[in-house]
Amino acid sequence: MKNWMKKENLLWLGLIVLSYAVLNILISAGIINNVYKTVLMTIGINIILAISLNLIIGITGQFSLGHAGFMIIGAYSCGVMLKSFVSGVPGVFLGIIAGMVISAFVALVVAIPTLRLRGDYLAIATLGFGEIIRIVILNMKITNGAAGLILPKAVSWHMIFWAVVICTIVVVNFGRSAHGRACISVREDEIAAEAMGINTTQYKILAFVLGAMIASVAGALYAGAFYVIKPDMFTYSKSIDILVLVVFGGMGSITGSFISSTLVSLLNTVLQQFSSVRMIVYGLALVVIMVFRPSGLLGRKELTFSGLLKVLKKGKGAAQ
Repeated sequence: MKNWMKKENLLWLGLIVLSYAVLNILISAGIINNVYKTVLMTIGINIILAISLNLIIGITGQFSLGHAGFMIIGAYSCGVMLKSFVSGVPGVFLGIIAGMVISAFVALVVAIPTLRLRGDYLAIATLGFGEIIRIVILNMKITNGAAGLILPKAVSWHMIFWAVVICTIVVVNFGRSAHGRACISVREDEIAAEAMGINTTQYKILAFVLGAMIASVAGALYAGAFYVIKPDMFTYSKSIDILVLVVFGGMGSITGSFISSTLVSLLNTVLQQFSSVRMIVYGLALVVIMVFRPSGLLGRKELTFSGLLKVLKKGKGAAQ
């Protein structure tokens, strides 16, 4: 089993390095121009948002609608840092760290009273807290209020690529750890988990705080990559957009989050040329997917090299 895991890890490492090299070559050759590079960066940020919310909804089974609140914390932490204190890449890293610390604190404050709720009540409570965070930022002088901040570009696609890799490793390893298995038990049957001695509130808070911190990373990268941030860019509709990515790909599937983030980002880019029917086509596409695949594209399945290696091994054994 360990040998298979070693092979799988090497294959994943090879895929990451190969993907990075191919993208570098395509950009250097001019095949991926500035427009496509912007789409590529958007996909990366959406992936980070999707896997962070999937940690809360898909792995732990808690329905949160306040994710945009943590994204705006990361965005403004990075924006204020770049605008007022440290410019360039160091400012982005300091902004990411500041955003993660603030998001962890705010998520803890939000989680302690709300995560004792369940279902629709939890969704409404987190939605309210997400709006509270946005309104507080809207009324702060350092954030320039409703006018927002105009920032220098300080984030490249390289940074977003490696941020996606690191965040994915964190979420996947958390899901496979003892803490992750406890969160999965909460998702499957919270009452049974409590009966087995699992502190369900503790694990729900842990997943919620970690998901909030990762969402703040996406917000910081967004601020450094796209020049302008305003409070009205992070309303509850943004939380719904992130939720769509998770449901579309499959709640509990990290691979599904990658696929849905890519497809939805590309669909939005294509439909920008047809602004009059953009939301109609976008909504219709989502309805069709949900009708024929109500569990999402992959459900809770993951595409893994270990599964592929097992299939190949069985096929090889059958051939012999």
